[in-house]
Amino acid sequence: MKAEHELLENIDKLHTTELGVERIKRNLSLDTDDVVCWCQTKINSANATITRNGKNWYVNIDHCILTVNAYSYTIITAHKAKQ
Repeated sequence: MKAEHELLENIDKLHTTELGVERIKRNLSLDTDDVVCWCQTKINSANATITRNGKNWYVNIDHCILTVNAYSYTIITAHKAKQ
């Protein structure tokens, strides 16, 4: 099974911690309180590039990189991609 399909099939398991919410909002300058929903929407986007490296998935979308743990489906962090 390709990593991207595995992540997309388990998108409903996606979650993060309270500190993760604050970190993601700060790193991406987001003005939303539902960070998990925002990330799910980005991951489901047709132009999202999903790769797996070791224990994490990396989702590159709209000049952002989301890092998701491959086992727990925890959104670890997100940051703006370097141009």
